[in-house]
Amino acid sequence: MKKYIGLFLKGIAMGAANVIPGVSGGTIAFITGIYDELISSLKSFDLEAIKLLFTFRFKAFAQHINLFFLIALFSGAIAGIVSLGKLFKWVIGLERVVDGVSIKHGYEPVLFALFFGLILASVYYVGKTIKKWNFGTIISGIIGVAVAITLVLVDPASENDNIIYLFVCGVVAMSSMLLPGLSGSFVLILMGNYYLIMIDSIQEGKFEVLGVVAVGAIIGFIILSRAISFLLDKFENVTISSLTGFIFGSLVTIWPWKDILRVEKQRGDKVKEVIVGYENWHLPSMESFDWLLIGMIVLGVILVGGVEFIGNKVSTSEEES
Repeated sequence: MKKYIGLFLKGIAMGAANVIPGVSGGTIAFITGIYDELISSLKSFDLEAIKLLFTFRFKAFAQHINLFFLIALFSGAIAGIVSLGKLFKWVIGLERVVDGVSIKHGYEPVLFALFFGLILASVYYVGKTIKKWNFGTIISGIIGVAVAITLVLVDPASENDNIIYLFVCGVVAMSSMLLPGLSGSFVLILMGNYYLIMIDSIQEGKFEVLGVVAVGAIIGFIILSRAISFLLDKFENVTISSLTGFIFGSLVTIWPWKDILRVEKQRGDKVKEVIVGYENWHLPSMESFDWLLIGMIVLGVILVGGVEFIGNKVSTSEEES
């Protein structure tokens, strides 16, 4: 039971990470030591699994796909997305008064700073799993950084609630949960549907939208798990180096000291703001609010270090017992 409680909590962390644009739940899975089991479990959805299911051999089916692992993890992920999605929406909506002037979304950088620290520490912990550094791993890491930074420069598409497009969003964006450094939420921003799916539909219970996205996500998970498993098996060091580059490059996306470009869009009787890009990256000016952001970055680093330390302790005790 203790194992599944731990998996549920790790799932919450993965779900929470995927709510923040620029943050990857795959990174959380990687640094908490469940990435390989997650990929292996998702890969097990094959013809054999279908055969076991339709011949009513449910116990064998559950063992084949590692069902209880997946239930615990994804239940936590859903809980993290729903509960922390509300918290993050509240934080993002807070106004901050500076010199008598009210600034909309004034505390949004606090969330970016926290996850900046989390990802910054993740670069070290993911990178150190590379067993051998050579020309190929270095180049693949640089390519990973370049691709992640390039994504930031792409102009987001317009919002689209077409059922086929929502399905594609599920396949592309939600499957990116498996890739450390590639944020499902940020991919949704590029595809123009972040607010429609991650904010509006979740908060308002639009199951006609979420259901289509979920189907796409399941298919994306199954396809991508096989691709990642193949790459890790055949080109482990190069693959991990690329993922490390992705993680490092994604820091540009969530750098707290930048301007977030938003436009207002009419949807029925409601007017909502949609992120369309970023600009004006700059260094902190060392005002009091900047020190708060620096503190949140440090907190993020400490949290990842703490999780890694506890994970190593647990692994050591299990090996000794």
